[in-house]
This record gives sequence, structure tokens and C-alpha cells, in this order.
Amino acid sequence: MIALTLAAYAVLATTLLPRLLARARWTDRAPRLAIILWLAGCTSAIASAILATVATAVPSDTIGHALASVVEACFMLLDHGFDPAAMPLAAWLVLATGGLVAVRAAYSVGKVLFTAWRERRQHAEMLVILGRHDHDLDAIVLEYGEPLVYCLPGRQAKTVITTAALRALRPEHLTAVLAHERAHLRGRHHLVLGLVDGLARAFPGLPLFAKARSEIVRLVELHADDVAARHHPRLHIAAALVSLATGRAPAGALAAGGETALARVRRMLHPAAPLCRREKFAGIVAVGVLLAGPATVAALPGVSALIAHHCHTLAHR
Repeated sequence: MIALTLAAYAVLATTLLPRLLARARWTDRAPRLAIILWLAGCTSAIASAILATVATAVPSDTIGHALASVVEACFMLLDHGFDPAAMPLAAWLVLATGGLVAVRAAYSVGKVLFTAWRERRQHAEMLVILGRHDHDLDAIVLEYGEPLVYCLPGRQAKTVITTAALRALRPEHLTAVLAHERAHLRGRHHLVLGLVDGLARAFPGLPLFAKARSEIVRLVELHADDVAARHHPRLHIAAALVSLATGRAPAGALAAGGETALARVRRMLHPAAPLCRREKFAGIVAVGVLLAGPATVAALPGVSALIAHHCHTLAHR
């Protein structure tokens, strides 16, 4: 029953959960919390699938007795009759399936992050030759005819401004959009985007991961806008976004403009009220349930067996 419950939840999470999260109207008011919630949903679905295979292959009472053995002797894990060699082939195949899910996810995420790192490194090498550092702006100025402001994350993070952007933006607008880019760098948004992109590539066709990728791409921009708006007028950010709306970031970079720019301009000009404490608390509880739920369900039989083991031991003393 535990395995079936976890497997059913994994199916529902990958199909129905993205619909529920996409319909939430509060996400634009709290993009950071929304990002965490999407990531928690993805983690919950993958964890449920893996734990379902473990619950199918390994008897729950064995887990509980093994835990009791660890508590009592630390190194007597197999004292209660669990013999891995005695496991049927079907159980090993189920465990292998769970392992493949984990390996595929890790490989795809690692591949995306490595590719992005290589593209950023190549672009940074190009900037050394073609760009010049502006000490007043603390940014690289690149001779280019399209207005662009973007950042290259990494250990030697860089913020880049094209000469066309310098001509198009007023000084106060430029300062505001630079704050937006630096918010991307401080928030490590490239890692978040690499994670969801890798998961979407690992599990193509599953709505949860595809929707998480598209939503988080939008939400990280909203979050960077909000961080910049703490120190700069929203009108300045909106004006900069209008000037940069048609710009497209190079591979591996994060740019202030792009497809979401015009929608973000409206959001800057007409900000919604932030979430109240009750709404924030509800969001945090939802994250906790998503993250802890699968592990809790999988652990219940083992914990029950552990408690029963100790009760039996105490009753016979």
C-alpha cells in the first residue's frame, strides 16, 4: 500500500500539481516563495518515484528491525534476517528503476550546468578581447548595436552593457537595471535555472517539469526586479525594461530584457500588495508538506516496526 500510495502521488504530482500551481494568483506577489514551491514540487515527485521503488523491493518490517538494530548496536544492521542475496530478481529490478530515475536526473542537470559553464567561459574569454571595464559602473562595456544589459554568473561573475544600451538608457535607469542583474548574481539564479532545465530534459513530456522550467524562468526575473526595486524607483526599472525589451541574452547569460519584459513593466508600474503573514505561512507549510510528505509516508511502516520492536523487547525484560 505504501508503494502504491507513493507511486500514485508521483503520477498525480507530475500531472495535476503543475495545473494547481499555475493557477495560483499569488505567485507574482511573492516570486521567491513561488520558485521554492515549484522546486519543492519537482523534488517531491522524484522522491516519491524513488521511494516507491524502495518500498516495493524492501519489506517495511525489515527496515524497522534494521533501524532498531542500528539503535542498539550500530553495526548489526542485518541481524534480523534481511539477506540481500535472498531478494528476488523482481525486487532488484524495481530498485534499479528507482536508481535510474535518480541517475537520469543527476546526469541531465549536470550536463546542463556544465554546458552553461562552458558557454559562459567562452563568452568571458571573448569579453577580455572585445570589452573594456568601466570602473564607475563596475561593468564590462561591449561595442554592440543592440541594447543589452546582462550578467555572466560564476566565480568571476561579470555584468555586461552594450554601447547601444549606454546610449539608450538614462543614468538612473542604467543604475536600476544593473541592480537587477546583480540580484541575479547574488541569488544564484543560474543554478536554479540549470536545475529545472536539466529536470525538464531528463523527463520530457511530464507537465510538472516543463511547466516548472517556464514558470521559474519568469519568476527569477520578477524576483530580480523586486530586489532592484528595494533601492531604486520602480519607474526607473520599468523605463529600463522598455528600452531593453527586444534584447536577447547570449547563451549562458541572464539578461534584463527578453520576452517577459513588457509584462514586468506593467507589474512595476502597478505593483500588487505583498503577501500577508497568513499567506506566507500557508506557502511555507505547502513547501514543507511537499518536501517531507513522501519521506514521511515511506518511513511510517519502518518507524511502526521500530516502535513495535522496542515495545516487544521491553515487554520481555
